[in-house]
Amino acid sequence: MRILWGSPLPPVRSGVSDYAVELLAELGRRARVRVLKPPQWSCPEGWPLEGIVEVVATEAAAEPGELPLIHLGNNPHHLWLLRRLEAAGAAVVLHDLVLHHLLVEAAGPGLGGGLEEGLRRAHGERGAALARARGVGIAGRLDPFLFPARTAVLHAPAAVVVHSAWAQTVVERELPGVPCGRIGLPATDPGAIDRGAAREGLGIGADELVLMHLGFLTPEKGLHRILAALAAAVALDVPARLLLVGEGRGLGEVMRAAAAAGVAERVRAVGWLDRASFLAAPAAADLGVVLRTPSAGETSAAAVRFLACGTPVAVGGGPQFLEWPEAAAPRLTPGPAAAADLARLLAAAAADRRCWEGRRVAARAAYEERHRPERSAEDLLAFLSRLPPAAAELTPAARG
Repeated sequence: MRILWGSPLPPVRSGVSDYAVELLAELGRRARVRVLKPPQWSCPEGWPLEGIVEVVATEAAAEPGELPLIHLGNNPHHLWLLRRLEAAGAAVVLHDLVLHHLLVEAAGPGLGGGLEEGLRRAHGERGAALARARGVGIAGRLDPFLFPARTAVLHAPAAVVVHSAWAQTVVERELPGVPCGRIGLPATDPGAIDRGAAREGLGIGADELVLMHLGFLTPEKGLHRILAALAAAVALDVPARLLLVGEGRGLGEVMRAAAAAGVAERVRAVGWLDRASFLAAPAAADLGVVLRTPSAGETSAAAVRFLACGTPVAVGGGPQFLEWPEAAAPRLTPGPAAAADLARLLAAAAADRRCWEGRRVAARAAYEERHRPERSAEDLLAFLSRLPPAAAELTPAARG
C-alpha cells in the first residue's frame, strides 16, 4: 500500500495534528507513506516520524498507484487541502460531520458566491437562502449544525473514513455508492501510570474527588453546566474539584462563572502541559467530562485519552458516543439536565470509591478494543486495500 497523506501537523495545536503523528507512527511501519508538507510548516525539533514517513512538498502530486488520503476537519487548518479533493481518486478521513465553518472559511472575506453555491449544492435553495442572509449579516448560532454542508465539500471522494458507527451511517446515506470505512480514533497508549504520583504532580490531595476537563476551553464545551454540576455536588458535601487541563479563550469567563457559583476555590487551571505530562494527566482524575453543545459530530480525542488512562468519562449523549459502554462513558442528558446527571455521577463516585474502580476497568477495556494506534492503522489499511481498483487510479499519469 502506498499513501500520500495530507493533514495538519504539529506544532499546530489541533486534535487532528496530534492524531496524525500517533497514527502515522504505526501506518508508516506498515505501508509506504509520503506526507504533504503543510503551508508555512517547518519540521519541529524532535520530529518523531524521522525515518518512518517521508515529508514531501505541499504541491507534490500523487505518484502512480499512490492513494491520496486527505484529512478534513471543521476549521481553517484544513483549507489548503480542499483543492486536493478536486482531483478524482482521493480518499477522505472525515474528522467532523459538520463542515459548514470550513466552507465559510473557504469562501473568504465578503463570502461572495462560493458560500451560496456550496450551500445550494448541499442543501438546495434553503442553503442558498441561508448564504444570502449571512451575506447581509443575519446568522443564527445553530445554522452550521442544521446545514452541515458535507456534500458541498465532498464532491466525489473515492472513499470516506470515519470514527463512529453513527458517522458511517450518515455518510453512507448521503453518499450512496461511496465506500465508507470506520476505524477507532487512535490515541497513544500512555502505558502503566503511577496514579498516585500523577495526582501528586498536579497538586491533588488524596481525599479529593477530581473532575477533569481536557483540551481547549471554549463556551461550546458546556463549562457553565459543568460548573453547575460541581456546585451541586459540593452542596451534597462531595469533596469535588474541577481541574482544567489545556488553554483557550474561555478561561477568564469560566473563572468568573465559577466565582458566581461559589466554587472558584474548587476550580484550578494548569494550562498547556508537555506531551508526556498531558498523556498521563487523565489518570489523575476520578472522572473526565466531555460536554460539547452543539457538536460537530466529532469523536472526541479527549474522551479517548481518558479511556486510555482507565478513567471513565462522562459524555454528552450524542449518537457518536453511544457505541461506548455506559460503564466507561456514562451519558449526560443533552441540555440543562446534564448538570444534574453529572452531579449525580460525582456523588456516586464519592459514595463508593471501590465500586467506581469497575468503571476504571471498563474505561481501559473500551480503549483497548478499538483505539490503539496499531489497531487503527491495521483497520485503515485493511479498508483501503478493499477499495475498487478504480480508486487506486489516482492521477492522469497513473491512469495513463
